[in-house]
Amino acid sequence: MTDRRLTPANARVALAGFATAGQIELTPTPFRVSLPVADLRASPDGPRDRQLLWGEQFDVLELRDGWAFGVAKRDGYVGYVEESDLDPYLAPTHLVSARATHLYPVDDFKAEAVTSLSFGSRLRVVAERKKFLEVEGGYYVPKAHVRLIERPFSDPVTIAQMLFGAPYLWGGNSAFGIDCSGLVQAALLTCAIDCPGDSDLQMSLGAPAEGGYQRGDLLFWRGHIALCVDSDVLIHANAHHMAVAYEPIEKAIARIEAQGDGRLTAHKRL
Repeated sequence: MTDRRLTPANARVALAGFATAGQIELTPTPFRVSLPVADLRASPDGPRDRQLLWGEQFDVLELRDGWAFGVAKRDGYVGYVEESDLDPYLAPTHLVSARATHLYPVDDFKAEAVTSLSFGSRLRVVAERKKFLEVEGGYYVPKAHVRLIERPFSDPVTIAQMLFGAPYLWGGNSAFGIDCSGLVQAALLTCAIDCPGDSDLQMSLGAPAEGGYQRGDLLFWRGHIALCVDSDVLIHANAHHMAVAYEPIEKAIARIEAQGDGRLTAHKRL
């Protein structure tokens, strides 16, 4: 049985190699997200599956009735984004490396910000100023808040910890709202570790762990995932705290089972 989240086809069009009877095979056209956060939906006007961030690449197979059907470049997730949330693709050079930042209309901290961007947003830098970088579109971002894409981070747990306190949002992928799988994906992708978008898909990561909990280990429940900070504490985005929170590992295991969400199903090491 195919997984619609990873199958680049709808009733009308399909990525080359995925077409069945009645579908037109197409080569996708790359676009980029032009909002701080854009919802990636299961169907036009349907529920949110995940979110895409400013500057991320979305490969479009079909534009129809104001919706773009396509594939998120970062992880192959398939769905629909509002056409108005996309611009022609430009390869990014930098990513937002702070928890969040602002875009300014001029290179002045006292200017009124145009918008806010989450950690992980992608930017194309075109010029450098003393304390700012000018990015595509004529905006300015503080130098201290960005990092070259070609310089990935090295510790996923440090990234998750930077997002401590971010509000919980089902299907969220940003510092403005994030869920368990979004937190793990943000942590891994910015450390140049491939990571799918949902916790059930993330079960493919790593190998079964032995010898106790270690920093960076992944813990899985049915529909939930967490990162070990050390041998005693984990960090996860969860609806119990409605935020990214620390929790003693054994306490979390007991609490999650007691609330009816089952036992720990896997302990993996990258």
